[in-house]
Amino acid sequence: MNEDIKKQLDEMGQKIEAIYKSVEKTRKYFAITFWITVIAFVLPLIGLAFAIPSFMSNYANVLGGNF
Repeated sequence: MNEDIKKQLDEMGQKIEAIYKSVEKTRKYFAITFWITVIAFVLPLIGLAFAIPSFMSNYANVLGGNF
């Protein structure tokens, strides 16, 4: 009986280790996805924050206004 319990605990330990490795891979994929999203979405927004006023100024000058 004691031998069976030890065998089951060893098997459970191996399964838990496999689950842990899988969870760590998934966590890394989510982190990579997050940073790619930040780079692909937030950085262009920051760039637009500087570009739009310049475009608006040029557009206003073309129309003849002094904004």
